[in-house]
Amino acid sequence: MNQSHPAQIRIPATYIRGGTSKGVFFNLADLPAPAQQPGRSRDAMLLRVIGSPDPYGKQTDGMGGATSSTSKTVIVSPSQRPGHDVDYLFGQVSIDQPFVDWSGNCGNLSAAVGPFAISQGMLPTERIPENGVVEVRIWQANIGKTIINRVPITQGQVQETGDFELDGVTFPAAEIAVDFIDPADDEGSAMFPTGHLVDSLEVPGVGRLNATLINAGIPTIFLNAAELGFTGCELQDDINGSSETLKRFETIRAHGAIKMGLISELAEAESRQHTPKVAFVAPAANYTASSGIAVEDQNIDLVVRALSMGKLHHAMMGTAAVAIGTAAAIPGTLVNTAAGGGERDQVVFGHPSGTLKVGAEAALVDGEWQVTKASMSRSARVLMEGWVRIPGETL
Repeated sequence: MNQSHPAQIRIPATYIRGGTSKGVFFNLADLPAPAQQPGRSRDAMLLRVIGSPDPYGKQTDGMGGATSSTSKTVIVSPSQRPGHDVDYLFGQVSIDQPFVDWSGNCGNLSAAVGPFAISQGMLPTERIPENGVVEVRIWQANIGKTIINRVPITQGQVQETGDFELDGVTFPAAEIAVDFIDPADDEGSAMFPTGHLVDSLEVPGVGRLNATLINAGIPTIFLNAAELGFTGCELQDDINGSSETLKRFETIRAHGAIKMGLISELAEAESRQHTPKVAFVAPAANYTASSGIAVEDQNIDLVVRALSMGKLHHAMMGTAAVAIGTAAAIPGTLVNTAAGGGERDQVVFGHPSGTLKVGAEAALVDGEWQVTKASMSRSARVLMEGWVRIPGETL
């Protein structure tokens, strides 16, 4: 044995699907001491766990699944913040670059935080009913927001199996209600950082585009599909198969990020891939989802397609769904207009894998729009638990 290479170390971890994403979950107390604090050691550990950076783009030597939906990590710990049970920190791991993006949340994995916290014994036993539902109050540390999970319990344990179906997930599971409280992102000066419901976004090489720039759930740039030459019914291969199209979207994203005040120079967008998101909308239309399901226009309010980490998402990011629900509730935004206009407290939209319903409570207060809550149903299931291993020289 070559003594110059330290043996692997093992770290307790749980591999969980949450919504249409999956990631590696850690209890903060279980991390190696150098990784219990933010910084180089923590990022290096998570990169090695996931298998990044991988120039082949496959993450073969790690737990990642080579997509933005499966290159994710979560760290959970008991919360010292009044009125909250746990703190939740999300790290979006780049597939081909050596960095972890801490700039936003994962709405899908948010549904798995409550179940993980319960299984880790982070809630007092008296809070867990023998049968029923337990409310887990979560502090989302990336964006400084409260998320509530309502987790079903059967015989004192988290109920994971059930008949709740979620488009984008193959098998049914137990339903978990997720509330995003006051979802407007504090990173911007307001929910609409420019002060407008619709902006004119000038993008070199692309042209002038109408855009709704919103900080809710996650900073998001909404565009009209027709202005981009799309119908809004595109599937992944229609977008991801064209490097030219993806480059165009990345250019739009970078210029939108500057207009939203998230970055000051275009080059900064390269190391901030997780936020903002770019999505395009169109009125309801008939199309066939990636699963072969026929989505009928009479059953939806609009169609939405969104990009994550430079690629069209296979379904819809949970945080982007919050942004969709929020924008749909506010008359005058591109999302609201595509949905038919008017006031609404929920919207059903079509995405590449099917449909999703999201609700939002919006009100105009002192001339500014405020959203107190956005809600949706997700599911979560433990796929594997035990230890992940990384070479000792990683830290």
